[in-house]
Amino acid sequence: MVCGGFACSKNALCALNVVYMLVGLLLIGVAAWGKGLGVVSSIHIIGGVIAVGVFLLLIAVAGLYMIILGLVFVFQFGISWSCLAINRSKQTDVINASWWVMSNQTRDELERSFDCCGLFNLTTLYQQDYAFCTAVCKSRRPTCQMCGEKFLKHSDEALKILGGVGLFFSFTEILGVWLAMRFRNQKDPRANPSAFL
Repeated sequence: MVCGGFACSKNALCALNVVYMLVGLLLIGVAAWGKGLGVVSSIHIIGGVIAVGVFLLLIAVAGLYMIILGLVFVFQFGISWSCLAINRSKQTDVINASWWVMSNQTRDELERSFDCCGLFNLTTLYQQDYAFCTAVCKSRRPTCQMCGEKFLKHSDEALKILGGVGLFFSFTEILGVWLAMRFRNQKDPRANPSAFL
């Protein structure tokens, strides 16, 4: 058996299908676990992660690699590079814009969960946030750390991890497209020699 032959391509494609099934199930499981423990309270984030997991699972089950994985590669590659390339000032802008769009309940949950008060020291706005803060640190110390500093630390780490993992899996998607094209154009040695699959 030659490693570049029909059987090798078929087995590699099957193995890649199994990996994407496991990744899809893992995404669905992690989203359910995060919701169950209360780590993530936003239904939109949970729904997005579950949708991506179901999408990957369907791709793996259906084996529609060449077209769909090609498109997924383009999007995932672009998003991964964006995650790796975003600088601290852009992260600050995104966090700041998100903070003022959130409901008061979500802000309150974040302040309690991260044990911080307010976003950034923006004079009047920060004082209003600090006055309504219910974090534990407010009762223990005269001043609490600002949430923006903690969010920037966590977002920087998360963006690097997400970008790296996304970049890695985007190249496995190209491998899947290549294997699907190769498998499709090879002859099955057990079949009629003049027939293509």
